[in-house]
Amino acid sequence: MALINHITKNLSIKIVFYGPGLSGKTTNLRYIFFKMDPVSRGEFICLETDTERTFFFDLLPLRAGRIGHYKIHFQLLTVPGQVFFEASRKSVVKSADGIVFVADSQVPLLDANLESFDSLRNNLREYDMDINTIPMVLQYNKRDLENLVPVETFNNLLNPKSCPYIESSAIFGRGVIETLKEISKLTIPAVREKLLDELEEKSDSKEGEKEKDIIQKASPQEGIEFTMSKETPELQVHKIKMKSQEAVEKKLEELAREYTDSSEE
Repeated sequence: MALINHITKNLSIKIVFYGPGLSGKTTNLRYIFFKMDPVSRGEFICLETDTERTFFFDLLPLRAGRIGHYKIHFQLLTVPGQVFFEASRKSVVKSADGIVFVADSQVPLLDANLESFDSLRNNLREYDMDINTIPMVLQYNKRDLENLVPVETFNNLLNPKSCPYIESSAIFGRGVIETLKEISKLTIPAVREKLLDELEEKSDSKEGEKEKDIIQKASPQEGIEFTMSKETPELQVHKIKMKSQEAVEKKLEELAREYTDSSEE
């Protein structure tokens, strides 16, 4: 779950984009990266083995960017979509605070969406996480194409708990930022409760009690805003070659802690 550093006052929220191969997960991340102001985001990192790639970058929101004195970072990741990378998909969802399930809206790919959703359920269960309680947004992507699965069908099959859903065309940027804002907003309350629980354990100290009081009295933000870029920068991907999926998992934990432990404002 969310990484909290009580010294640097940084809090990292992990959001994973999950879905079948070529559904648009990486397209979402690329578009978000392009649209964010460079001062509010980290490097676009690709952790690459001989057979697969995992993308990652850190993002700092403009509004609702703090819980008390704790500064929030969102860390966005994708998982490999193909079913033969199941071990990789499982390791990436470990400790996720929120999930964006990116479904491919084309009718011939309905079974691939269902299979991917089942794998998500099973992979979360491996870490004692419940797909019915983890914050989730469903993105029905590629709505610009023809021969599409009706939204009602998607909701019946994938969304019985009535999670927020967004129709999108990630390649054109439609619905992408809306998806990001929705999942960011959903993760804040759960992370806030985790922070309060940790401060409760520190309540014997004056600093812990004071911080807890500030968080409890603060009125919640109604929305989350990000600093948007006025220009479209060239995408520079920092590729890191990894020897194994275990090495990828270790590197992801390293990167998450690197941002959480940073004392820069």
